[in-house]
Amino acid sequence: MLTRRQAVLLFTSTSLWAQKPEPAEAPVDFICPMDPDVRSKGPGKCPRCGMKLEAGIPEYAEYPVRLLSARSVITPGADTTLRFEVLHPKTGARVREFLEVHEKLFHLFLISEDLQSFAHEHPLAAADGTFSLTYNFPRSGAYRLLADFFPKGGTPQLVSRSIYAKGKAATAAPLLVDMALKHGANMEVELVTEPPQPLAGKKTLLFFRLKPHDGLEPLLGAWGHLLAASPDLIDMIHGHPAFAEAGPQIQFNVIFPRPGVHRVWVQFQRQGQLNTLAFNVPVTGLL
Repeated sequence: MLTRRQAVLLFTSTSLWAQKPEPAEAPVDFICPMDPDVRSKGPGKCPRCGMKLEAGIPEYAEYPVRLLSARSVITPGADTTLRFEVLHPKTGARVREFLEVHEKLFHLFLISEDLQSFAHEHPLAAADGTFSLTYNFPRSGAYRLLADFFPKGGTPQLVSRSIYAKGKAATAAPLLVDMALKHGANMEVELVTEPPQPLAGKKTLLFFRLKPHDGLEPLLGAWGHLLAASPDLIDMIHGHPAFAEAGPQIQFNVIFPRPGVHRVWVQFQRQGQLNTLAFNVPVTGLL
């Protein structure tokens, strides 16, 4: 028979065990698929790009892109229709559902190997799930295509492909540093970096100072768009402003992966006019 003290201890321990609360589930962060550093404890939209914050974003897997051309040979100066097919990384089936990224389902950058030709286009979706674009390649030589899209159920993608326009390409001149003030369609843009000498593998702050900045308008859901490319077009970065506010200075944050002079294109829209400007930014290795 239990003593009174033993009975009290048994009752107390049993009551504490019965009343012990269930372990609380770890809170889930809601993350912007395009700007992973933007996080929230609840659902909402990204203040930078306007995309819906997602919970439980799957691990990254590259979705292959098949490039189809209506012409077997691409002729410079002639319209060429390009078709793109996105394939599921596990099943190989054509992907037919996409989420909008900055107001479009598919962004496409086309850059010539000499870095002199740049275009930011938006192929149109067809009923069969493919995307198509008619484009006039301005010169002979190789081009690098960078596809930016977000397959439903996957993660945002940046997939590059190469294409060649027939004819002898002009010899590309070495990319020289060019940080001078640039004149666009209806504004001037100055670039200042922090640190003053960008380092490969480290964050570089790019401050674009706009003059005038009144009349600045959102461009595809953002106050600006940036594409940075290494001279060999192997490394390419598509970025958006670091902050949601607009003003006389727009900041982008970039990590250049390798040393060398990088071509940086930036786009702003003011009073209905698109300004596309290019700078050649020197990047050094760690000492």
